[in-house]
Amino acid sequence: MKEFIQTLKNIWSLKELRDKIIFTLGIILVYRFASYISLPAINLAQVGDLLEHYKSQGGNKQGAGLLGLLSSFTGGAFSHASVMALGIMPYISASIIVQLMGMAIPYLQKLQKDGESGRNTLNQITRWLTIGVCLVQAPSYLTSITQLFLPYAQFSSAYYVEPNSIMFWLPSIVILVGGSVFAMWLGEKITDKGIGNGISILIMVGILSRLPEAFVQEMAVQNGKGGMGSIMILIEVIFWMLVVLLAVVLSVAVRKIPIQYVSRAQARGGVNRNLMQGARQWIPLKVNAAGVMPIIFAQALMFVPGLLTKVDESNTFLAGFKNVFSWQYNVLFALLIIIFSFFYTAITIPVNQMADDLKRNGGLVPKVRPGKETADYLDDILSKITLPGAIFLSIFAILPAIVHGSFVQTDAFALFFGGTSLLIMVGVILDTVQQINTYLLNHHYDGLMQSKLSRTTGY
Repeated sequence: MKEFIQTLKNIWSLKELRDKIIFTLGIILVYRFASYISLPAINLAQVGDLLEHYKSQGGNKQGAGLLGLLSSFTGGAFSHASVMALGIMPYISASIIVQLMGMAIPYLQKLQKDGESGRNTLNQITRWLTIGVCLVQAPSYLTSITQLFLPYAQFSSAYYVEPNSIMFWLPSIVILVGGSVFAMWLGEKITDKGIGNGISILIMVGILSRLPEAFVQEMAVQNGKGGMGSIMILIEVIFWMLVVLLAVVLSVAVRKIPIQYVSRAQARGGVNRNLMQGARQWIPLKVNAAGVMPIIFAQALMFVPGLLTKVDESNTFLAGFKNVFSWQYNVLFALLIIIFSFFYTAITIPVNQMADDLKRNGGLVPKVRPGKETADYLDDILSKITLPGAIFLSIFAILPAIVHGSFVQTDAFALFFGGTSLLIMVGVILDTVQQINTYLLNHHYDGLMQSKLSRTTGY
């Protein structure tokens, strides 16, 4: 504890690092303040919480759980009809689209190899595509508000303007697009002048902002059961901390591939061969190289099976796909995550390029020939470690459904026991700590995480 306090003093003593942290916290406050500003056409005092309105008007846990999942990424802005309701997610969607299009469009492939100028052009393309995604998502969001969650017939007092008029739709769409672009700008400012990846930090803040409310709701439900409530809360907290620990392990776990850089004299058969054995290094292949992207891809597709219920609304099996806690939903969800883990890893880890770079720089994997054999070897290792990583990731994704109802009673708190929310929080915190450690180590201070795990993984 004493060393931790000293580390905090070291952080505060570095003016550049202190200014970056203060700037980041200031941007976060602006983002959170904006998330409580409602759309001008909607009376927020009458709206309250859309989840509660939805359930009170006959909505069930299935719909509420799905809406809660969407709302978690925007810190409640989605369910409060905020000007920031779309949040940063359109930018994330645009980034994914650009990354996938880069596989098929030669122009984008060229930009990816053009260094800083290429990245700037790709960022500009992503920004414009973000506006296009917003123009699609904003009308969909307003439709869900006016027809599903806040029907005008039941909640006419919640609207200042009749939702069927152009005076409601046009300003609301413009404001929602502007709010998403503003969130994107705030994230980029954090990246440029703050600490950490700004876009990821805003997502994490939105998720964390829901945690206290979810925990209080869980405590209220558990305490209502009598004396066992406090014990169950303690068990839940301990189990949640264990899940967080496992998420950290999943995020930093790597398979080290030893490589050796042979000196030029050694390569020419020089006389000092015994004295020049080359520099030994490692290629760290992450067990979960795809991160949370397979979960995001799978969630995007899981809205499709729910549409099948319109074919036969009496079919209980199909109806299960509308419930994020049902076994039908989670079995399909887990399978999609495993498939997308292999797919995303294959397109993001260029083993052929890695092998070519090693050969060009005089590096080799012991007992493996340079070139194609090295590429095949790396691809084989990557395939073997991706399978357990994908299975582990799928278990994390469906863990909320496993704990829900068994000992966690509320939907909102169950969502924090795994899935995208937990992995994003862990990943962003580790990345931010790594950047802080870099500043401290550059000024000859000890970092925040001085452990064998942090030293071997770089976190």
